[in-house]
Amino acid sequence: MKFHPTSLADAMLIDIEPQCDARGFFARVFCEREFAEHGLETRYVQANHSRNVRKGTLRGMHFQKAPHGEVKLVRVVKGAIHDVIIDLRRDSPSYGKWEGFDLTAESGRLLYVPAGFAHGFQTLEDDCDVTYMISHPYTPGAEGGVRFDDPAFGISWPLAVSVISEKDSAWPSISEE
Repeated sequence: MKFHPTSLADAMLIDIEPQCDARGFFARVFCEREFAEHGLETRYVQANHSRNVRKGTLRGMHFQKAPHGEVKLVRVVKGAIHDVIIDLRRDSPSYGKWEGFDLTAESGRLLYVPAGFAHGFQTLEDDCDVTYMISHPYTPGAEGGVRFDDPAFGISWPLAVSVISEKDSAWPSISEE
């Protein structure tokens, strides 16, 4: 695997290194030793799968409040998404900043999202499947979020939103958080 720092403190893009042959390819998407060598979380207690039927579907911007913060390891297994993270850690040099990444099943690229970040994505194709490894069990009372269109962040989404849950469209702006 190849690890690439992003412009946001502690967030990382991870490229797989496929070994190809006539059958297709084989690649590691997690290695405890390599993650530890890069100072990344190595313990994951939950794995989630998100299926998204329509292009333009938006999920986010979610986080878990401390002490239940989650590290997420996000990967697209079918289709393509525009994945966005916002650093909400007040003591971070990149506090309040966001960055977006295109993740595709074809590239196999993973996004490492540190605890204390809001996370969301928009599907770029119909029929997208996204998987997440999570470092802390989901805790309903610790669930939080901020608006995907909060002007304080000015996130530039690539498409008009075609589908969004009522809950995701009702998250407060960061100034209300």
